[in-house]
Amino acid sequence: MNIPPDSNWSVRLPADCSIAAIRHVYDLVRDAFRRQDRLEIDCSSVDKADVTSIQLLLSTTKTANQQGRTIVLTAISKVLRNTLQRAGFSSDAMINQHFHQKNDAS
Repeated sequence: MNIPPDSNWSVRLPADCSIAAIRHVYDLVRDAFRRQDRLEIDCSSVDKADVTSIQLLLSTTKTANQQGRTIVLTAISKVLRNTLQRAGFSSDAMINQHFHQKNDAS
């Protein structure tokens, strides 16, 4: 995968972000994260997710914060939002506390 260097790059998560596909998702996010100081992760296509997806996103966000970098989630799909809620993120405010989000309007 050839990712052009850019200070504001976006990666789109695949439809399947469950444990069965998490290695591919991890590789996709890791490769983009290595090349960018600020990374937008487009979550609009996610239609299969579980706690492993949440763990990957939390870990990526935590690592970025420790390195003074920014990870922004965009267009969180209903499936991913429901998975976040099942994982204990009971409200949008709680999700916002852990993840930067970018609305389509911004």
